[in-house]
Amino acid sequence: MENKTAEGIMPMHGHVFSPKSRAYFAWEEGKLDNGALNQRESGKFFPATKAGLRDSLASDDVVNNMPPADGKIASAGQSVGQFLDEPGTHWKKHQVRAGQQLTVSWDYSAKHLTRRWNYFITRKEWDPQQPLSRAQFEATPFYQQELTAHPFWEHNKELTPPSPTVHKMTLPQRSGYHVILAVWEVADTGNAFYQVIDVDFV
Repeated sequence: MENKTAEGIMPMHGHVFSPKSRAYFAWEEGKLDNGALNQRESGKFFPATKAGLRDSLASDDVVNNMPPADGKIASAGQSVGQFLDEPGTHWKKHQVRAGQQLTVSWDYSAKHLTRRWNYFITRKEWDPQQPLSRAQFEATPFYQQELTAHPFWEHNKELTPPSPTVHKMTLPQRSGYHVILAVWEVADTGNAFYQVIDVDFV
């Protein structure tokens, strides 16, 4: 991928390809290009609602930019791919079972020094006909993978994620349609990358 910023620096991007995220399905259908698939990028520390916050584990990481607004979580507030925020039950879903082990895999168009990956899930009483908001998700992740080495500028090797990055997590008790929000938080910028996965608990 040859997308570059105005400064000529390759952006650091990634996506969930297994199970296929909402953005990945859209990419397969030609609705997003490679750049848009990987640039679901907004401020880190979801569900925080303000910028300028320091990391609780590594206070010398770059402070966060503004996280995505409610109703713009699936698109990460990006102008390209706003259709990802549409409410409803029409999204392609993966069949899962409560309590099963789910394997989630990330790939990167360019790697970034990483602090953690968080996985949130919609509440039992969420309403899929309403836009995805903080109130629709549990406030704390049901799974987290964290890299503890800091300061980031002295630990390039330890904080560079493998490609693919694979996480195995146990799904909580749910029934019916739910959304998993996977967030990849980086250490050396104020941003994170947002991917939503639509699942049907059977």
